[in-house]
Amino acid sequence: MRRTLLRASLSSSATRVRPPWPPHSYNNGGSSSKASNFHSTSSLSSNSRWVITNSLPPPEWVEPFNDVSDIVSSPQRFDPSPWVAQILNLLDESLEMEANLDSYCHKFLIKLSPSFVAYVLKSAELRGKPEIALRFFSWAGKQKKYGHKLECYVSLIELLSLCGDLDGIRCVVVELKQKNFLMNSPAANSLVKSFGCLGMVEELLWVWRGMKENGIEPSLYTYNFLVNGLVNSMFIESAERVFEVMEGGKIAPDIVTYNTLIKGYCKAGKTQKAMEKFRVMEGRNVEPDKITYMTLIQGCYAEGDCDSCLSLYQEMKEKGIEIPSHAYSLVINGLCKGGKCMVGYAVFEDMIQKGCKANVANYTALIDSYTKCGGIDEAMKLFERMKNDGLEPDGVTYGVIVNGLCKSGRLEEAMEYFQFFQGSGMADNAMLYSSLIDGLGKAGRIDEAERLFEKMIEKGCPPDSYCYNALIDTLAKCGKTDEALALFKKMEDEGCDQTVYTYTILIDGLFKEHRNEEALKQWDMMINKGITPTAASFRALSIGLCLSGKVARACKILDDLAPMGVIPETAFEDMITVLCKAGRVKEACKLADGIVDRGREIPGRIRTVLINALRKTGNADLAMKLMHSKIGIGYDRRGSVKKRVKFRILIDI
Repeated sequence: MRRTLLRASLSSSATRVRPPWPPHSYNNGGSSSKASNFHSTSSLSSNSRWVITNSLPPPEWVEPFNDVSDIVSSPQRFDPSPWVAQILNLLDESLEMEANLDSYCHKFLIKLSPSFVAYVLKSAELRGKPEIALRFFSWAGKQKKYGHKLECYVSLIELLSLCGDLDGIRCVVVELKQKNFLMNSPAANSLVKSFGCLGMVEELLWVWRGMKENGIEPSLYTYNFLVNGLVNSMFIESAERVFEVMEGGKIAPDIVTYNTLIKGYCKAGKTQKAMEKFRVMEGRNVEPDKITYMTLIQGCYAEGDCDSCLSLYQEMKEKGIEIPSHAYSLVINGLCKGGKCMVGYAVFEDMIQKGCKANVANYTALIDSYTKCGGIDEAMKLFERMKNDGLEPDGVTYGVIVNGLCKSGRLEEAMEYFQFFQGSGMADNAMLYSSLIDGLGKAGRIDEAERLFEKMIEKGCPPDSYCYNALIDTLAKCGKTDEALALFKKMEDEGCDQTVYTYTILIDGLFKEHRNEEALKQWDMMINKGITPTAASFRALSIGLCLSGKVARACKILDDLAPMGVIPETAFEDMITVLCKAGRVKEACKLADGIVDRGREIPGRIRTVLINALRKTGNADLAMKLMHSKIGIGYDRRGSVKKRVKFRILIDI
């Protein structure tokens, strides 16, 4: 229906809306009007009425401004035509809008010029009203002996772009292309801006070609909007080529051009290229501004590069550039996520000193970082300071506090905060439940953990993956593997996502109960569901297989992971260590030889792993023999044949 309306609005051959009275013909192609608007004709003869009607002047074109520049010598000042307000009053959503416009223009013998139509379409009153704008545009195009000019289309496209009406713009562009107007500089700049902001690359390039064909030289303004349009559409390579043309031409890139390209690199995940372009700016005598630094900080934060966030922040300080509160938040959060709570706290204090007020998210990030670094006391001090500053902790903050207290073994305090939270009237938070369930489970209070899980469901707070995983982990570690599997099935039935961590818990638990085949089935199920294994999940599997004497199978599964892009770096070290701990030194040596033969690891590293594993498991004599031998790094010569000394010789000595 929307497309039909647009096509109907833009169709030049559409039927003209009839006025609410029978039209009368005037000389010179004039518009119709009621004779009663000028004389009462009830007492006149038909011949007299004909004379009066045909003596009326033709309608006059109305311009948007009264140009009095030839009268006054002071600087030009154009006052809007009084007709503008009158026409805008008639533009409403009523069904009679077009008829009212017809009536008004017939009454005052006026027609609206293309300049007038373009001016009205640009007015603030029509912003956010694309339907009315399209109807007015369509009506204006049906005035007798009238044709829209380029400026009318440009104004309409500008209005539609502010509304984000892509379909409407495309319909207008189709008609605009058929008109074959000669492109001019103001129109080109406006269209490039409109299409660029919306990322309409095809339309953008059409305008660009029109500029070239009509010999219009692009300005810096035009270039910047072209680059912006290409970046918004993620045509980063094309934006780079335009940038290179600017660097080698008459119009050099300015700070806006650099910021736009840097934004494109960051959006495309090419933060390193963004940093390189940033460093080039100074050599080009273009000084980075607040937007440059903010864009780069956001890009580095998205990639988890907290060190670069910090260095950019410090550079802003040194240059005296204003640091927005959002930049402080990104730097603090990035440092906290990177485990650098002390540095994050220093930035936090600097933010306070500069007059930026901290928010709940800043405090929560710091509290969470301190608890994860073992600084629960510092975290609690920050929590109290937060409340003293008049900030009300939210559910996430309480979740962080409860989780930190549970991890620190302060379970009773965690329970108190949990109860306070529930009594505060805030909505239940799954994070709180999962932290407390995990804490109770690790403390061996399994029954309480299960009751809390059931209470959570009763209160209408659906458990998420973290809650299920916390309880499944608790049950599996205390030997209740069947109950853990039942909960796993319930998790699946309720549509809660089973994560790689869920499978890792079950695989580990099943291997510990010597239910090896069931553990392998869980692994296969995880792979079949498209869940990518992690180093932790393979560690659980490989340790279980090694302890059950299936080292070769563990190696085969490890080989199968490589095409999936999963390459656990310490997999062989973990397997050798667990075999040595189990007293299976021979199998460990055999595995070490296999690693060297495959060229998977350098022999020196394997020797170190095996020596440490033997020493830690009480086989100091074997560790000394290995350390002083040529095993793994030396060669035996038999004639011209040179062979590496195998690790298994250690057992045969």
